[in-house]
Amino acid sequence: MTHHHANVLLKVDDLHVGYGGIQAVKGVSLEVREGELVSLIGSNGAGKTTTMNAITGLLALGAGQIELAGRNIAGQGPWDLVQQGLAMVPEGRGVFTRMTIVENLQMGAYIRDDTQAIAQDMERVFTTFPRLQERRDQLAGTLSGGEQQMLAMGRALMSRPKMLLLDEPSMGLSPLMVDKIFEVIRDVSAQGVTILLVEQNASRALQIADRAYVMESGLITLSGPADDLLHDPKVRAAYLGE
Repeated sequence: MTHHHANVLLKVDDLHVGYGGIQAVKGVSLEVREGELVSLIGSNGAGKTTTMNAITGLLALGAGQIELAGRNIAGQGPWDLVQQGLAMVPEGRGVFTRMTIVENLQMGAYIRDDTQAIAQDMERVFTTFPRLQERRDQLAGTLSGGEQQMLAMGRALMSRPKMLLLDEPSMGLSPLMVDKIFEVIRDVSAQGVTILLVEQNASRALQIADRAYVMESGLITLSGPADDLLHDPKVRAAYLGE
């Protein structure tokens, strides 16, 4: 798939982020066009999550610019961003453990007041994740890690985002659950949601992405069509264990 004519939805330009005296991100530039699934891969500690947290306003930028649909969003918090169409599923899920599954999903739709469409979207989430439907009135804290990841994704989708940021969605999940999560990411992408995926499982990420960026020690060292990177000997040696 090529998206050369699509508009740039997210643009990160020369991003620098430091905390605790460490320069974690040292001048990262990347872009995601409307409709694309772009993956950011790299080893642990490369700065991937720091980049995500800067985009979503959880960390302050030292320098650089972040634009969503041409508007500067640097320094805005997650709540402001959801209203502009950007939803994030953080590493470690971030579900409301003391609320039921249904209540968690309703929280995802808090910016909306189209009651009928919200109900339809909830049904769609339940179709995508039958396990959540079976447990809809249970407290989220009683779910397994994989189910909580599904719930976090479902909740993010309830805001009808233009763009979804996923931070390490397969982290700590069973192989079966990893398959399911990647299947869902592909489905969500096919429905037209633009996705930026940060993922340590490089081969899986590259298999479903349109384009990818490789990050090492706070810098982007390689980028290109995901398929090219999947077959690049350097990438294979460094990240795919070959």
